[in-house]
Amino acid sequence: MKNYYDKKDGYRETIQKGLIGVRCFSKSVSVGKATGEEQIEILRNEIQNAEAIVVGAGAGLSTSAGLTYNGDRFEQYFFDFIEKYGINDMYSGGFYPFPDNETKWAWWARHIYFNRYVDPPKPVYTKLLSLLKNKNYFVITTNVDHQFQRAGFDKKRLFYTQGDYGLFQSVNPEIKKTYDNEQWVMRAMEVQGFVKDINGVFTLPDNRRISMRIPTNFIPKCPDDNSDVTTNLRADDSFLEDEGWHKVSETYYKFLQTHKDKYTLFLELGVGANTPIIIKYPFWQMTMENEKAVYACVNYGEAYYPKEIEDRCVCIYGDIGDVLEKIMK
Repeated sequence: MKNYYDKKDGYRETIQKGLIGVRCFSKSVSVGKATGEEQIEILRNEIQNAEAIVVGAGAGLSTSAGLTYNGDRFEQYFFDFIEKYGINDMYSGGFYPFPDNETKWAWWARHIYFNRYVDPPKPVYTKLLSLLKNKNYFVITTNVDHQFQRAGFDKKRLFYTQGDYGLFQSVNPEIKKTYDNEQWVMRAMEVQGFVKDINGVFTLPDNRRISMRIPTNFIPKCPDDNSDVTTNLRADDSFLEDEGWHKVSETYYKFLQTHKDKYTLFLELGVGANTPIIIKYPFWQMTMENEKAVYACVNYGEAYYPKEIEDRCVCIYGDIGDVLEKIMK
C-alpha cells in the first residue's frame, strides 16, 4: 500500500497556518465601513481581476441553497422519526442512539439521499459556478453534501476535507478505502416506501405510509470482508482519509504554493464558528502573509475580519445567494 503521508498534506498545512493566525491576530475585529452595495461592487472587481481564487465554503452556503436541516424540509421527510423519537433536526438525528441497525440505516438512507442525491431548492451553487467557471479557482469545503460536483464544478479543483455523504467506509481500520453508496441508498429508499415523482426524485406516497426500518438483509456491509460500515464523515479519529482524499489534499497544497505571492482572492462563504481552524483562520493568515492577497467574507451572521488585515478585506453580511445574484447583475 502506498504511503500517502509522504506527500504534501494541504489539509494539515493550512491548519498550521490557522494555528499561527490564532496566536498572531489580536481579538480586535471589524465588519467594514463601506455600505453593502459598495462591498458587493468591490467583491465583483476582485473576482474579475484576481489571478487566483481560493473558495472556502461552509454550511451556510448549502443553507442558502435551501438544504436546511430543520423546518419544513425536515418535517416533511422525517415526520415519523420526529413523532416517535422527538428528533429536532437532521444534524442531531445523525447522533441519535436508535434501538437497532434496521432503524438506524433507515434514518441514514433518508439523511444521505435528501442531502446528497437531490439538487438543492435554490441555484446558489450554479450561480457561484457561473462567476468562477473561467477563473483560476480551487475550492476547499467542510460540507459533505457533494453539491459542488452536482452543480458542475471541476472535481479536480474540489477538496471535501470532512468526507462525503456518498461514501461508506469499513469499521475495520485495516481497510483503507471507501465505497460508493448510491445504489444502496436508492434501494433503501424504495424498501421504506418512498416513490419517485415525474422527475425521478423520491418523495412520500400519497398515503404517507412509509417504514422506519429496512430489512435486516439490507443493512450495508463492506464488500471486501463483510464487516459493518459507517459513513465516511469526520466525526472522530476513525475517519478514513483514503487515496482520493490524499491526492486532492496534495493538489490543494500545490495550488496554495503556486499562488502564495500572487494576487489571490480568499473567498469565504458561509463558514461559521464550528471549524474556523480549517478555513477562516488559515485564510486570514495567508492573506496577512501575502501583501497581494485579498480576503472576502460573505455570511448571514458571522461576517468579520481581524483589524490586522482590514485594508485588504471585504465583508458582506447577507444571504449568499442574494449576494451572488447582485454580483452577477
